[in-house]
Amino acid sequence: MNLYRRAGAARALLQRRTPAAAAVDSVSARHPAACGAAPLRRCYKQPAVPARSAAGRTVDLRSDTVTQPGPAMRRAMAEAEVGDDVFGEDPTVNKLQKLGADLFGMEAALFVPSGSMSNLIAVMVHCRERGAEIIVGDQSHLHIYEQGSSAQCAGVHSTTVTNLPDGTFDLEEVEAKIRHGYPDAHYPSSRLICVENTHNIQGGRILPLSFLRELRLMADRYGLAVHMDGARLMNAAVALGVQPADILQYCDTVSVCLSKGLGAPVGTLLGGPREFVQRAVRARKALGGGMRQSGILAAAGIIALTDMVSRLEEDHRNAKTFAQALLQSDPPLYQVEMSHVETNILRFRLCDPRLTPEEFCERMAAVGSREAGALGQEVRVLMFPHVGRSVRAVWHLGISREDTQLAIQKLHYVTRQCVEDSQRA
Repeated sequence: MNLYRRAGAARALLQRRTPAAAAVDSVSARHPAACGAAPLRRCYKQPAVPARSAAGRTVDLRSDTVTQPGPAMRRAMAEAEVGDDVFGEDPTVNKLQKLGADLFGMEAALFVPSGSMSNLIAVMVHCRERGAEIIVGDQSHLHIYEQGSSAQCAGVHSTTVTNLPDGTFDLEEVEAKIRHGYPDAHYPSSRLICVENTHNIQGGRILPLSFLRELRLMADRYGLAVHMDGARLMNAAVALGVQPADILQYCDTVSVCLSKGLGAPVGTLLGGPREFVQRAVRARKALGGGMRQSGILAAAGIIALTDMVSRLEEDHRNAKTFAQALLQSDPPLYQVEMSHVETNILRFRLCDPRLTPEEFCERMAAVGSREAGALGQEVRVLMFPHVGRSVRAVWHLGISREDTQLAIQKLHYVTRQCVEDSQRA
């Protein structure tokens, strides 16, 4: 039976339990809101971050977007040869775009300011008539976190399919969403299927190559294009031990961020066929993304692609180390599926209904009067409350193995505090 074509298999994935999850079943049975049983909320308010103090250590796990360029990257930016990129005359931008296209196995690439703009440009070029439609996962970044720009700016309608725990979706559901009746005046026309790899909300999950292969075959049958929001594509490639082009052979276009785990301060590459990229240049200009001497930024992107990819494996290891520490909590206050910890993003749930994700993150970020004595120093660990009563933590080049161990010490300290508070209550 084909995993991606059967809703029954999808339900089986959703219902799969590990021993760690079974340990907290009694809690979730008594308190349905515990351990993710509450309705999934896809939006959340970012909590206020306490002011940094000069003393102690801060381990910032809020996102891999908080990285800062290192000395080599800053030096490359300062020394970059530049020109007018709107005229196509910036040699450093041209070098970066050629490097990206070769890495992606695509004819051309375009340097744009952000991932959100890159995804929007892709939608605009693939769907060149108002009233066109894209099919996208209901928990995808493009659908949830980009302000509905496909409709707001491009006049393109979105229809959603349910993302499964691994970031894929049931292809039978996709097929049912394709508008077969076009040009019937009642319907928008399906033009594009969008996937996300790695999948952000689902915890950095990697789309299996088998899923992408089957999706490609379906898209070809109906004459649809496939765009990948590959903001963290390099994480997927490193974790799978393959080249980015091996993943992208099933996609028409891709958007790859340089400013997350790769450490560049800004920028995304949009790759695809040469004609697509030529049209993308026009869309970028219309959106205000035509930059001039942008080789200063592109120089950082070159360092990101040439020097920073291999080190992503360290982030993956550190995320798994912290996940293991969560499972060693006694009593079991946290739920995490180790098989789901594939890259640098970790999502875990709290299994004490009296402890909310917001309170947990506040405790991890705060420094109490007794903490320095217990841990040897003040440690602030920054995380975000996330969807479905979960907490999200993301590893990146600013977080070392030592930082991860400090975060684990703070976790154990906060766990003990929670148990003591519960006993007193």
